[in-house]
Amino acid sequence: MAKADRPFDIVVYGATGYTGRLVAEYLAHHYAGRADAPKWAMAGRSKAKLEEVRDLIGAPADTPLIVANSDDPASMKALAEQTRVVVTTVGPYQLHGEPLLKACVDAGTDYADLCGEPVWMRQMADRYHEAAKKSGARIAFSSGFDSIPFDLGVLMLQKHAVKTHGSPAPRVKGRMRAMQGGVSGGTAASLGATLKTLAADPSLVPIMTSPFGLTPGFEGPTQPPADKPTHDETLDSWCAPFVMAVINVKNVHRTNYLLGHPYGEDLVYDEMVLTGPGEQGEGIANHLASTPMIGTPNDPKPGEGPTPEQRQNGFYDVLFVGEWPDGSTVRYGVKGKYDPGYGSTSRMLAETGIALLSCKADGAIATPGALLGEALVKRLQDEAEITFAAE
Repeated sequence: MAKADRPFDIVVYGATGYTGRLVAEYLAHHYAGRADAPKWAMAGRSKAKLEEVRDLIGAPADTPLIVANSDDPASMKALAEQTRVVVTTVGPYQLHGEPLLKACVDAGTDYADLCGEPVWMRQMADRYHEAAKKSGARIAFSSGFDSIPFDLGVLMLQKHAVKTHGSPAPRVKGRMRAMQGGVSGGTAASLGATLKTLAADPSLVPIMTSPFGLTPGFEGPTQPPADKPTHDETLDSWCAPFVMAVINVKNVHRTNYLLGHPYGEDLVYDEMVLTGPGEQGEGIANHLASTPMIGTPNDPKPGEGPTPEQRQNGFYDVLFVGEWPDGSTVRYGVKGKYDPGYGSTSRMLAETGIALLSCKADGAIATPGALLGEALVKRLQDEAEITFAAE
């Protein structure tokens, strides 16, 4: 069936899970009654559970429900062939993701997920990138808090740098200024699955450890390790390692790679958490560096998450600083309302799916920044209460 004739614009796969339910709830309420509302459906393994979640989130009683299971390739094929876009929250993707991704590539169906699993992402790119180019499927990995604010933040900083300075900044720093909210149970499960994969096949370790693990055939300059506290002279602040840098840095370099290196082939980029000046800032940085944020017995389980009040009260504030050898600098900020791992992530994934409906890019296994760029920035500002601005 031609994409234009398919019954649905977007299908939310995993709608009965914690984050998938939030994506469905956002589509049901944010676009209710609007002329630009997408035709969407909820998909998952159990019709009874889909009906329960549909009623729980207050979606219309006639919201289409699709029973599909990643263990059943035929159901994945049927799902992909009846929609223009699939957004999926069913992870860890290295355990459950490939059947749906393959079905979307085969059907030329656009796809967005929340994947923060770089080894699997590299394997899928190596396996399906050429097929996606042929079928026209646009596959957008990491379409949530990892890594949209960082991927698009660097994209917009570099556009601002070229406009104001005449060239992209060869050194960019991503600095988390403030954040309220925790990691998701799905993120914790993905880390556990990744560690098991690396233990089983140590040859995959370089993909995980290299900043250029997602740029096959290209290795840029040495990047800062960002794995221990350091003092940032430009900002006069101590910095601590940022748990999500291991995926975000790879995605920033992949966007640059896929777009033909508009940031330059010499880009040096890292991400850290600002902890403040002086001895107090140093003490906080040392504490954060020695206190794991993820990978502990206290990690949330898949399906668990914060209360509605906690999601509502969450926020994040990321500063990007571009630097040149002559001492020139530019600054750019990305700020979002809501808990980053759930409230804001669910909005980002939904809006990535909607942006893909009008995407003109060629088929590819890619990133939101490479596929959608400023079009997604505009959607996120207009719809998802995320701001992008030079400072």
